[in-house]
Amino acid sequence: MIIAIDGPSGAGKGTVARRVAETLGYRHVDTGAMYRAVAWAAVQRSLALDDEAAIGAIAERAQIAVGDGRVAIDGVDVTEAIRTPVIDRAASFVARLSAVRAILVARQRTIGEPGDIVMEGRDIGTAVFPDADVKIYLDADPAERARRRAHDPAHQSHGTSLAAVATALDERDAADRSRAASPLAMAPDAVLLDTTRLSIADAVTQVLALVEARKRPARA
Repeated sequence: MIIAIDGPSGAGKGTVARRVAETLGYRHVDTGAMYRAVAWAAVQRSLALDDEAAIGAIAERAQIAVGDGRVAIDGVDVTEAIRTPVIDRAASFVARLSAVRAILVARQRTIGEPGDIVMEGRDIGTAVFPDADVKIYLDADPAERARRRAHDPAHQSHGTSLAAVATALDERDAADRSRAASPLAMAPDAVLLDTTRLSIADAVTQVLALVEARKRPARA
């Protein structure tokens, strides 16, 4: 099966997707990390973030490895380096570039086509795998998403004021929803799961229940 989990930052995509994949014995791919890796490479080269040709060339040539909780680009481990406020902003710009999205979406399809995968992002159910077996859109109250991000040790925004994190998330949400290429949107046939008041365990349980329900017709 291909399980698509989409939603904005702070909704719980990463944690839920990883745990669902572990439970099912599936692969887990964080597609956002691929855009972050390209953004990191662009920042390292001091490129203008609207230079579509130059950044598209990075995406085309780069060897990006995402898995087992690690992210590398051209052999450099950037797992921690891509989780900073600077890369948060840069990735938002890079993700708007049609050339970059076309290249990375093609790679994501190649990665996911064999199945047995949980793929998370912002356009998995709408653009990458519109025919995914299970589509879930995770969301949460903006204040709760900001609180989670501000307290997430995996991000170097950890410790930043809640107001600053909330503003950054608002800006990222607006950019993701308004971009021309594969904007953040809930697929018409996706299941909305509001995680505002859900524990991680409860969210995972609900996702697994949806997966199990999807499997039943095939067994009949």
